Amino acid sequence: MFRRLFGRNRGIEVATRKPTGRFRVSRVLALPGRKALLGEVLEGVIYPGYKLKGKGVALVRSIERERRRVDFAVPGDEVALITEGEIEAGEGEVLEVYPS
Repeated sequence: MFRRLFGRNRGIEVATRKPTGRFRVSRVLALPGRKALLGEVLEGVIYPGYKLKGKGVALVRSIERERRRVDFAVPGDEVALITEGEIEAGEGEVLEVYPS
């Protein structure tokens, strides 16, 4: 009952059906409670708050480029997406990006 009231067992879901971009993963780093996906933006613009879908769904908490936090990432950018959620991603995998 407690989990139902306070949302502890809710998962992250994708709200839209059409992806707005794609992201290719080149490396995955595990952080305490989160994951960092390093790679290249292939299509679209990625903002914090967007969702990544692969084998699972994760929320993009922040974006970093050259060890500095940025507000968005455009095609061709090599960035690190700091995510929260259950997503399984491997090197070379292409993930879809959805707005929240």
